Amino acid sequence: MENYTFLLVLAIILLSTKVLGLASGKVNMPQVVGALLAGLILGPSVLNLVAEDSVITVLSEIGVIMLMFSAGLGTDLQELKKTGVASFVIAMAGVIVPLLSGAALYLIWFNGEGDPQHLLKAIFVGVILTATSVSITVETLLEMGKLQGKVGVTILGAAVIDDILGIVALTVVSSFTDPDVQILAVLLKIVLFFVFIAVVGFVVYKYFKHLNKAFNDKMHRRVAIYGLAFCFILSYCSETFFGVADITGAYFAGLLLCNLTGVRDYISQKITICAYMLFSPVFFASVGLKTDLSGMTVSLLVFALLLLAIAILSKVIGCALGAKMFKFTNHEALSVGIGMVSRGEVALIVAQKGAAFGLVPDSLFGPVILVVIVTTLITPILLKLVMGDKKKA
Repeated sequence: MENYTFLLVLAIILLSTKVLGLASGKVNMPQVVGALLAGLILGPSVLNLVAEDSVITVLSEIGVIMLMFSAGLGTDLQELKKTGVASFVIAMAGVIVPLLSGAALYLIWFNGEGDPQHLLKAIFVGVILTATSVSITVETLLEMGKLQGKVGVTILGAAVIDDILGIVALTVVSSFTDPDVQILAVLLKIVLFFVFIAVVGFVVYKYFKHLNKAFNDKMHRRVAIYGLAFCFILSYCSETFFGVADITGAYFAGLLLCNLTGVRDYISQKITICAYMLFSPVFFASVGLKTDLSGMTVSLLVFALLLLAIAILSKVIGCALGAKMFKFTNHEALSVGIGMVSRGEVALIVAQKGAAFGLVPDSLFGPVILVVIVTTLITPILLKLVMGDKKKA
């Protein structure tokens, strides 16, 4: 007899994320906060009712890909062009400041006597803090109607660049422990990724431009299917052939279509319904389901709290200072900094890579997970507090 427990699990996730999402809305917080809390409560840290399995993993991955595709579709390309250089500088600051701060904390807190990889482990803790999971910020800004503003577009651009810089940092550090990793090969792949995006993007843009004209009055459902298939193909190619995060490929897929008004609006409408009904709630819940804080000692808890403070302040200060260099107002700079705080699944992936290379001891997973979950929860709350009372951002 086949096991259909996953259907019950999905029902529990959908109901709990919606109920707690509505509760979050009642206290003037983004609904995504409730969805994240639902995963935390259902997971091993509280009730331990639901465990992440292959079904949840796949659905959550599709959820974050669709979320980033929607973000790409909703991007104001002209605004992105204007903030491109600023996004790069902000991303650089958002990598350098957390990396140095995290490494310094590790060196101060842990005695590395007799450990030849002590410095390398310290640097890797810094690398974990460089990660930015923009998906939570995207959902919050979408909910607030601020994604297409100057701040929203800058955060998106900076987060994509941050992804690329994070890959380079991860590769450089891991290359010292794994002789099979070739730094130049990875850098070449990243360059080829952008060449690939340019070539494929040109061809696909022309085709969808034809569809935009052909179905200008009434779009056909095949257009949405073609668009989603293109998103999945680009996500697959990004991760498989170029070592770039699949969500980066998904974002670029949306970005390539964002100027075709008819196609963009139709695909966005269909994708939003599909994601809202199933994939996005599962993704947000899965962040909490990954969290297991058992086995945390007092010493590790204090380290985790210090690491959390550094994780928040290093992104806010570093990215805000980068934004100020381009004449962002204090409010805009603070909003950009807060928008880059969330670590989410990106930090978890980096930490898992570090564990595989022996650079993240088992004892450090507790503090890292605490940082991931709190930064993920606090980002939408802070964004709402800082940006919610403004008409424009």
